Amino acid sequence: MTRTCRQTARGHVPGTGAYISKTPLAPYLHPRKANHNIHKEYQRINMSGSWTDDILLKIANIIVYFLFLGSNVYTVATPHDIYFTGRDTYITPAPWAFLIWSLIHLLLLGTIIYQFTASGKKVIIDGISWRFPLLGILNAIYVHLWASQHYIFAFVFALFVSSAISHIYYTVKKFHAPANIGDEVLVHLPFSLYHGWTTVLVVITAFQAFGVNAIYEPAGVWTKVFAFLALFFLEATAATYAFSSPEGDLPASFAITWSLFAIFAHQNVHRSGFIHWSALAFALLSAFWVFMGIFGTYKRYRVVSGSILLDEERAPLVGGEN
Repeated sequence: MTRTCRQTARGHVPGTGAYISKTPLAPYLHPRKANHNIHKEYQRINMSGSWTDDILLKIANIIVYFLFLGSNVYTVATPHDIYFTGRDTYITPAPWAFLIWSLIHLLLLGTIIYQFTASGKKVIIDGISWRFPLLGILNAIYVHLWASQHYIFAFVFALFVSSAISHIYYTVKKFHAPANIGDEVLVHLPFSLYHGWTTVLVVITAFQAFGVNAIYEPAGVWTKVFAFLALFFLEATAATYAFSSPEGDLPASFAITWSLFAIFAHQNVHRSGFIHWSALAFALLSAFWVFMGIFGTYKRYRVVSGSILLDEERAPLVGGEN
């Protein structure tokens, strides 16, 4: 009986008296300990997959998102359109530059929905945490002050908004590399675009707070100097985004390039030829950094696709080994 059991558990080597094991024996685990481990694993999976986890923060994100959205809708729905009646400076862009808000709102709506998934919770809830509600509140205050033409206070809150989005941008880029298409499109893309656009808003609001009114005053020497430095700063920031990683930060560079072309379109040659052509030159340079970002992104995905293809080619055929 013993020999029969051994032969069923082991394979007999012909011509010898030896047996080899075909199936390794599993390590013994006490039933009580095994049940405890299974219960802990079930709790971990169940808690990480629950959409009600951190529900207070998720609800706060939803409320603040609609507060943030409403503040920007107000600037368009108000009887005196702020984009046409606000203080016009020598760095003010064409009104269509602010259409980028629509894209940011659309992407952030996806972010709000994405937070209810396991992957989204890891980045948005566990990573960004309460920084997003803080950003939304600061941005709503900034938009209200800017729309009511309190430009000095608006500039102060523009700096607060820039600080908040910079903290989120650093957290996302440094500690949460995109693990899937959801992370790429619904987390990295909107906050990169937001970060680049906020840089533009700080410059625009600074000129509205401390610069001259382009409708009533001609551009003096110092106005031209500061406008040139502002345009150079925006272009240099776009270049910094382009070289921030091997593939570059395409959305942030695009936000700045979009704004520079809008400044070129609004600051016509009759106002100041120097500012007009300077804006065009820096816009073209910034567009070059955008194309660099596109090329870097294409190269990255090509390398990733090539690596996957090589791994598939090197994989052994199913049933090739007996």
